[in-house]
Amino acid sequence: MAPKGIMSQEATNLAPPKDDPISVEQLSKADGSDPSGSTYVAIKGVVFDVSGNPAYGPGGNYHVFAGKDASRALASSSLKPEDCRADWYDLPDDKKGVLQEWFTFFSKRYNIVGKVEGATNT
Repeated sequence: MAPKGIMSQEATNLAPPKDDPISVEQLSKADGSDPSGSTYVAIKGVVFDVSGNPAYGPGGNYHVFAGKDASRALASSSLKPEDCRADWYDLPDDKKGVLQEWFTFFSKRYNIVGKVEGATNT
């Protein structure tokens, strides 16, 4: 289930989704460690800009997801770095459902800035 509190607020000023290609290397650099840079989290190959949320920055509760496609970790409700991987196709249907809930949660709160090159989000 999605977290409550400040993170549960839906954004009302989201930009139209972009489908710009973002390389895995570009994604990894957007991990929040550069205060003047962006912080991105990808889910199912779709890249969300979470820069405004300190929970994804250094020292934040969800920093483990920053700069990665965190699909598998989100589907499994895991904060383990080794679970922050893009591969989710082999997960059972219930975990795929959880992943879709997270995708919807992010879609209502963060701008979509692109897609990870070579990723499919089916």
